Amino acid sequence: MFHTDCPARAVVDHVTSRWGVWVLIALRNNSLRFHELRKSIRGISEKMLAQTLRALVQDGLVWREVEPTTPPQVTYGLTEFGRDIGEPLTELFDRITQRLPSGGAEGTVMAGAPPRPGG
Repeated sequence: MFHTDCPARAVVDHVTSRWGVWVLIALRNNSLRFHELRKSIRGISEKMLAQTLRALVQDGLVWREVEPTTPPQVTYGLTEFGRDIGEPLTELFDRITQRLPSGGAEGTVMAGAPPRPGG
């Protein structure tokens, strides 16, 4: 399972990449066009979004539909496999955001969590 040629390893790498998790979470409720997806994931560049989507489509987690308009309108959504993988990620995200103090200030201790050493 931990061999570099294991196909599951590549999928895990794509899902847990810097932007892969956010794409799966952003698509959890409905399909989005490229520009809508980029707008919903702040800080991602067009190039990184395109690369991340390409990898997730290739892995079978995300579907891609192109409408033959000028310019083409491209819509993305989760496949059944993508929903299965995205569900625990969404639960993790929801649990984290529920535990953050209001405002989510970085460096603050989450409610119920022990303080970090030295802080």
